[in-house]
Amino acid sequence: MACLDDLAKELNIAVIGAGYAGMAAAVALVEKGFPVTLFESAKQLGGRARGVAHEGAQLDNGQHILLGCYKETLSLIEKVGGNIEQDFLRFPLQLVMHKHFSLKAPRLPAPYHLLAALFNTRGLRWTERLSAARFMLRLRQINFELDQDQPASELLALHRQGVDLVQKLWEPLCIAALNTPLQIASAQVLLNVLKDALHQTRSDSDMLIPRIDLTSLFPSRAASHVKQHGGHVLTSCGVESLLPREDGFEISTRRGSLYFSHVICATAPAAAAKLLKPIAELNLVAEEIAALQHQPIYTLYLQYSGHVKLPHAMLGLYQRYSQWLFDKGQISGQRGLIASVISARGIHQHLSQEELAQKVIAELAEELSLKEKPLWFRVIAEKRATFSCTPGLQRPNQQTPLPGLLLAGDYTKGDYPATLEGAIQSGLRCANLLGALT
Repeated sequence: MACLDDLAKELNIAVIGAGYAGMAAAVALVEKGFPVTLFESAKQLGGRARGVAHEGAQLDNGQHILLGCYKETLSLIEKVGGNIEQDFLRFPLQLVMHKHFSLKAPRLPAPYHLLAALFNTRGLRWTERLSAARFMLRLRQINFELDQDQPASELLALHRQGVDLVQKLWEPLCIAALNTPLQIASAQVLLNVLKDALHQTRSDSDMLIPRIDLTSLFPSRAASHVKQHGGHVLTSCGVESLLPREDGFEISTRRGSLYFSHVICATAPAAAAKLLKPIAELNLVAEEIAALQHQPIYTLYLQYSGHVKLPHAMLGLYQRYSQWLFDKGQISGQRGLIASVISARGIHQHLSQEELAQKVIAELAEELSLKEKPLWFRVIAEKRATFSCTPGLQRPNQQTPLPGLLLAGDYTKGDYPATLEGAIQSGLRCANLLGALT
């Protein structure tokens, strides 16, 4: 068997796409001693989780929340130089729907922290709290595994979770975790997240909101790490074609063509399908990717004067256009900056950005007695933010029919929905598959 140094000379690996999946794969590969060249079509790193500058404020193209159980993501952030305590606002599990519902987990061992949170919940009747507790205990008994996947709404109905309980607790959780409406969301994938977050240790259910922009949080640091280990990171260098050759792959860009022994395609699904479609051996894979349905995420940033502050850093609104509000002043020191997040499909998609902004501004005025108008607003609409996480969905494998070509991305096969953790896990799987060559 060849030694690692010999293999590193033989292998020359390209990673296409510098989002969280691609950067995770690149970091893991250079750590193993493999030569890596990373291609990114945009000027900025991060893909669908990236920083956005506007009016002197640092925004993101979408608000992300991490959980304490996202071990791979948090570990990689630290590996490339991050500091979890400084980079995140971290607090125990907390769901507050303004004036309607409040669940806060105390610092007790799991699962007692969740049971205590449910029994002390405000906005639910005692019968509803008991129903939710019985449901969670039943999930523990079956190890959060279903005999057959089904829509999350059907699972909740089967376990007699009432309308009020669903609307205030389970539906917001499902939307936040899967970005897919409850009626069509995979119950099993939802249970996968609940198991990791609620079944092990109390800290696994902690909520972590980034204090810095999503590009700075991981991709920029990861790029520096890759370069320090001899890798190359090429921005504004999109891959125009990918062709199999006898001894590897030819990658063509506007700057010319390069040859690699192995390729990890870590682009968004639509871009991946476009690259793979011309390759006969990958037609079925490309069709499988192209068949994925998607869900949008709209993030509306509103800059008020500096004295404006929410009751909590993260606050839900009940049956409004805005699902969750984030006070960037409390999170990242950007005083007066409020982010309103609207996940999954809905009637908001039929409004213009101006109309949507005015709806949200009116909601904040009514809910929070916020009479002043914002100094400016910015709507960021990611219309294909995530894949639609439906029951029994067949997701593409990381390994393709071409042994030297792998797929990374939150849409590829895995237990998690379209989250940063899912993306990171897919990138690490690809790196491990290539590392097995040693």
